[in-house]
Amino acid sequence: MNEMNPDFLHACLLNRHGGSAELDVSSVAEWSGDQGILWVHIDVNDDPSRRWLRDHSELDSTIVDALLADETRPRSFSTEQGLLIVLRGVNTNPGDDPEDMVSIRLWIEHDRIISTRRRALLSVSDIRNSLQQGNGPKSSGGFLAALTGKLADRIGDFVDSIEDRLGDAEDKMATQDQTEFRQSITALRRQIASVRRFLAPQRDALDRLYRQPGAWFSAEDVQEFREEADRITRYLEDLELARERTMVLREEFLGQLAQEQNSRMYVLSVVAAIFLPLTFVTGLLGMNVGGLPGLDSPNGFLGSIATMVIAGAGLLAFFRWKKWL
Repeated sequence: MNEMNPDFLHACLLNRHGGSAELDVSSVAEWSGDQGILWVHIDVNDDPSRRWLRDHSELDSTIVDALLADETRPRSFSTEQGLLIVLRGVNTNPGDDPEDMVSIRLWIEHDRIISTRRRALLSVSDIRNSLQQGNGPKSSGGFLAALTGKLADRIGDFVDSIEDRLGDAEDKMATQDQTEFRQSITALRRQIASVRRFLAPQRDALDRLYRQPGAWFSAEDVQEFREEADRITRYLEDLELARERTMVLREEFLGQLAQEQNSRMYVLSVVAAIFLPLTFVTGLLGMNVGGLPGLDSPNGFLGSIATMVIAGAGLLAFFRWKKWL
């Protein structure tokens, strides 16, 4: 491809019946609204695509800047010309962390959709596959509703995996290595916090679509936005509960660790208490002065040993009587 031509990720024409036809760059330039709904999906890391968006998309510079912006929080706002919306999804790309959420930015008009991304989104691939199979969205509003649903599905899978991992952690807390357990709980809390940070504004953006829908959105589309906003709200509640469970697990772990340390200190204290009189006897008899009992007796050593054994046994018996052992 010519270096000056944009390398669109997807460029297709939705036929309003669930199918689509692929377009090249020249066909995109010749498109008109009566032909169908144009969808152009751009990788903003591609410089020619960025130039096409600035020079040939006929979008206001403010909209272009928003579509090309670095990572940003989910949001949406409408103008007389169309709708700008930024959405986030769980990162399911191989080798990446799920909490490193990917983003997609969309400019949606009645007959045109322009979307941009920096990293791949499987939800976009799902929509493209459905269009190729002839059962994809039939309108720009239906496209946005389908996308929000696909993103929410994968967020739901992530929330389910968090709950499963928490259940495993609760089951293994007593047997798992302490360092490994602490690291697993820390990783869970970090993932929960990262996803919750973007889900709340995403819920607000979808709620705004429901309350202030575009003129070209159907009643079915608006209802879908409401359902997806409610679903994101449930996921937020589930993640909040999961966060509280990690805090409880951490407190239980710290309590268990403190109990184990106290048990070890208790054993050491008992041992020290038993050896205290023995140390006293050996120190007393070890003084280099005259008049020590048994100093001149051939049985002095045995007497000293017997004294220490009796003292130790007496302390053990006292501890057992007090139920300290």
